[in-house]
Amino acid sequence: MRSGIIGILLAIVAVVLYMSLFIVNPTQQALVLTFGQIDKVIQQPGLNFKYPLIQNVIYLDKRILDLDMSPQEVIASDKKRLVVDAFARYRISDPVLFYQRVNNIREANQRLSTFLQSSLRSELAKASFVAVVRDNRAGLMENIRRDVSASASDLGIEVVDVKIRRADLPDANSQAIFARMQTERQREAAEIRAEGEEQSRRIRSRADRDATVLVAEANRDAEIIRGDGDAERNRIFAQAFGADPDFFAFYRSMQAYEAGLQEGDTSLVLSPDSAFFRYFNDPRGLNGSPAGSNGGTPSLTPAPTPSASGPAPETTQQAASAAQ
Repeated sequence: MRSGIIGILLAIVAVVLYMSLFIVNPTQQALVLTFGQIDKVIQQPGLNFKYPLIQNVIYLDKRILDLDMSPQEVIASDKKRLVVDAFARYRISDPVLFYQRVNNIREANQRLSTFLQSSLRSELAKASFVAVVRDNRAGLMENIRRDVSASASDLGIEVVDVKIRRADLPDANSQAIFARMQTERQREAAEIRAEGEEQSRRIRSRADRDATVLVAEANRDAEIIRGDGDAERNRIFAQAFGADPDFFAFYRSMQAYEAGLQEGDTSLVLSPDSAFFRYFNDPRGLNGSPAGSNGGTPSLTPAPTPSASGPAPETTQQAASAAQ
């Protein structure tokens, strides 16, 4: 009987001790509440005591907490629309004030999101698109952090950091800007091609002009040389005629025979006693007429004057007769 009572008492004592003792982990801080009122704050880890059934313990996280925002669309000072994806890091600096104002992490995140959205819009509205994306991003983030931290201090929260994960133009604006950039590059390419075509035509025109000048000069020199050759030929013919007019007349007649009596479709109708055939009748080229008044000695037919560029006059007369 006595042993049973002692066992019951020991069990009651064990239950009371279990309900009176609690452990605070290194990542936690605790609030001890007496009938719902905050009685004690425990921030050091270890084993602690409370009155059972009278006091209860609320645990709060002691670590740095995350706050991820959904992308927000803001307007910069240069009237450009931006899609901003930001996040914040915070810790509970005053557990009593935190418990009294927001009570839990979920409510704290909602309140901080409101502060962060407001600060983002007001701060980025003062900056240009280039400043947000490149030039002054770190300074803008520090200004936003200080602003949000000042608003969150009334909630017992310290904002450790605020960062913009991504700041970009909306998809529609990005497509429009890409199309404009593409148009500008195409225009620049067209200008460069036009300048190249202009240079090509100028070079080609200069080359054509130089070629025309070279051909004209070459033709001029050729005509000069050809004229000098013709003059030299005429001079040689004149010297030959002056040295032996009879032989020269015979030579020119032989050339006329060679040119006029070739095989072909052309027919010549001439009288046998024509002057053209005088070398056929007499090797000396005398005409076949009777002797003259000088005692029967046949007179020599005067030799034709040599031409500088063609056969004897007989050849020309023969060609005219053939054409008729």
